[in-house]
Amino acid sequence: MSLFRLAAFCDGAVGGNPAGVQIDDALPDAATMQRIAADVGYSETAFAAPLPDGRWRVRYFAPESEVPFCGHATIALGAALARLHGDGEFALQLNDAAIAVRGRRDGDQFAASLRSPPTRSAPLPAARIDALLALFGLDPTRLDPALPPSLMHAGADHALLMLRDRATLAAMDYDFDAGRTLMRSHGWVTVALAWAESPRLFHVRNAFASGGVHEDPATGAAAAAFGGLLRSRGWPHGGAIELRQGVDMGVPSRLHVAIDDVPGAPVTVSGRVRALD
Repeated sequence: MSLFRLAAFCDGAVGGNPAGVQIDDALPDAATMQRIAADVGYSETAFAAPLPDGRWRVRYFAPESEVPFCGHATIALGAALARLHGDGEFALQLNDAAIAVRGRRDGDQFAASLRSPPTRSAPLPAARIDALLALFGLDPTRLDPALPPSLMHAGADHALLMLRDRATLAAMDYDFDAGRTLMRSHGWVTVALAWAESPRLFHVRNAFASGGVHEDPATGAAAAAFGGLLRSRGWPHGGAIELRQGVDMGVPSRLHVAIDDVPGAPVTVSGRVRALD
């Protein structure tokens, strides 16, 4: 067994979202993985074991629950596999999707990229918008009409509120217990609040009460879903965007998303990884 502690989507030598990565000959039972994830204490821990066909079986656990897909833990897993097996692409079998991650050593750090599950999106119903506005204490006038509130998916469901200004994003706060109840009732893994500095540069914060974490400093699964949403809405993304997340937490993170023109297709999310132990 190898247990790694890594920060994915770091900004140079700082920041990034900590993830646990445990690599075994076979996956432990679910209760054991849940206990290990709680002990590690990061927003997610990825568990991986080799399959006979050369792929890797992967499951993700937050401190309080299993999640179907986690982007930053997948990026961390790509770095861990590159560390153990050398640079390359690794095929992953998740609970509900087959994806791939590529990892490579880059000096004293690693770089990794994942090809997400297929993407889809839909407008949020008015009642759910009202519930989110109430949760975050927002007036409807603080929303950016250029990209209305949405449900977005790339292996997991996320809700999105686009804001008009950076100051409103910086002031994000919410009642944790109410947020957990709301997110779990609708199956949202996170709720993303975002502000567009330009058509290709976004500042993002992600509430992750569904997994037992108040805020996630870098959310690769939501970044993938966001890339798919922008494509479906005809946003002028120019083929790639950058997300800056975690800044308001003092944990600066950078996520890069490459977007092709095929509706519903996967997108590629990439970033740098640094070791925490």
